[in-house]
Amino acid sequence: MALNVISWISVGLAFVTSTTILLNRDWRLSLGALTVQYLAAFWLVTRHLPFVMGSAKLITGWMVVAALGMTRLGLSTEEEEKESTTLPHGQWFRLVLVCIVALVTAGATPRIEAGIPGLGLPVIAGSVLLIGIGVIHLGLTSDILNVILGLLTMLTGFEILYAAIESSILVAGLLAVTNLGLGIAGSYLLIAGTSPIETEEEI
Repeated sequence: MALNVISWISVGLAFVTSTTILLNRDWRLSLGALTVQYLAAFWLVTRHLPFVMGSAKLITGWMVVAALGMTRLGLSTEEEEKESTTLPHGQWFRLVLVCIVALVTAGATPRIEAGIPGLGLPVIAGSVLLIGIGVIHLGLTSDILNVILGLLTMLTGFEILYAAIESSILVAGLLAVTNLGLGIAGSYLLIAGTSPIETEEEI
């Protein structure tokens, strides 16, 4: 019973953190929310995987956050810093989309559990929420960092669901490498996206 309550708390954390990443423009807050999101995903993953494998996923996620954070911290973009204090355009539209994802999750979770017994309602709910909000994020932004955050959110939801179906160590390792690859690619694109501006200023 206690484990089930903690699992539902993790689902709530996943919902709050993914919504926070979607709605705000402050990269520090977004990366902080992603850190907590990986913690919630860690608990949901360990419902079906050994603690060691779940810990590996958690550490991999935090390494990705650290790589993106250090890269973004080294960039000097004053305009983005000014925009980070304002709310994104279409905030209410995004909130409506989040509510739609929540309603779809509430309706689809029992059906998925009936079709694939044994997964657990919290695991299914957390996975569907993260995948849905991640897809919304990808459809509404073109910023490099936000695109990477949307991909990581969607991939985290997929990992939660897949861990309940397949407990292969090889697959878990490949997913961890995929997360690291996204983090490295995001760091590179962040640097590459600002380098032309810096060279123009030097000239």
